Amino acid sequence: MLVDFLLIALIVICVITDLRERKIYNKVLLPFLLAGLVLNSVTDGILGLGFSLSGTVVGFSILLIPYLLGGMGAGDVKLLAVIGGLKGAVFVLTAAVYMALAGGILALLILFFRKGALNRLKQIGIFLGGLRSGMKVPLGLDKESLTTTYPYGVAIAIGAVAAIVFPNGGGLL
Repeated sequence: MLVDFLLIALIVICVITDLRERKIYNKVLLPFLLAGLVLNSVTDGILGLGFSLSGTVVGFSILLIPYLLGGMGAGDVKLLAVIGGLKGAVFVLTAAVYMALAGGILALLILFFRKGALNRLKQIGIFLGGLRSGMKVPLGLDKESLTTTYPYGVAIAIGAVAAIVFPNGGGLL
């Protein structure tokens, strides 16, 4: 129960800073990680520490490759690691599935509601039509469309909350 409260507090703080400043701060993450390590260790001893550490490693590993490829901020990677440190590996894997779904939906919403969305959709349709017929058609998106980022901490938060509400996957897993 206390760990869930800490998780919700972490999520709220990180979503606010991610939306306002596009940053997830280490000074926020570190105390929550330490709290998870301590609480799980006090509750379950060495097994609790292992539970926390394995969750941290799994959470960190999930977003490490997207970060290394430039598609993710370091704060997002560390946030998911801290969520794993609080709730363990199984929880963070469940949250990651929900996070991926939420991230895809958020990306589509941003694509549709940003300026120039109709032109982007037209270019994507032409590109996909060309692929289908075996032609190499350039995607034709402007540089801004390809480099625009969005606060992925929101998708991580949605994934974590969904994993609390639907711990067994809610039929998805």
